Amino acid sequence: MGAKIKGAGTDIIEIEGVKKLKDVSYNIMSDRIETGTFLCMAAMTGGNITVKGINSNHITPVIHKLEETGCKFNIQKNEIQMQAPKRLKAVDIKTMPYPGFPTDMQSIFATALTTAKGSSMIVENLFENRYKYTQELIRMGAKITVEGKTAVIKGVRKLYGANVKATDLRGGAALVMAGMVAKGNTKIENIEYILRGYDKFDQKLKALGVDIRIV
Repeated sequence: MGAKIKGAGTDIIEIEGVKKLKDVSYNIMSDRIETGTFLCMAAMTGGNITVKGINSNHITPVIHKLEETGCKFNIQKNEIQMQAPKRLKAVDIKTMPYPGFPTDMQSIFATALTTAKGSSMIVENLFENRYKYTQELIRMGAKITVEGKTAVIKGVRKLYGANVKATDLRGGAALVMAGMVAKGNTKIENIEYILRGYDKFDQKLKALGVDIRIV
């Protein structure tokens, strides 16, 4: 566009003003966390899913961890196809800055592991107090122990519907995912957290066969 900017990739960005910027055509990159969310939802429900318009290189760590749980992938240029097993295997995860495992996928993936076979351990290396959602999952029957930046998840066969509250964006989406597999009805409050991060979330889930509605 004609801007004068230096310092990309460093701690200091220097911008020198110009009189005018030019028009450009630009395609906004796909949302890697939304992609990871839908992949984990399909994984937890033992289904298969095709996600289009995504660069798989942006979520390589998530794909690798899903492969460890037993999911099978067919990756095309701008498309990811995934087939999940009947029950996931437990895995261990450590969140890291990009290109490591994204912290925004921590609660999503942890929820998928609540019904996995075996015990999983998650280490949150980037943010404090990012395990608030676990108390809500425990109310649904999950077995999770949190100590400091580490969460240990012992997989259970079944989660149960409950009235729960979203404490943040990703944790809220994680509760939606738990409700998808829980026995009975799940009611989630504070959904404004969720809706600010996922466009037409309920409509997309309905298209996948989820019985969900916003009240």
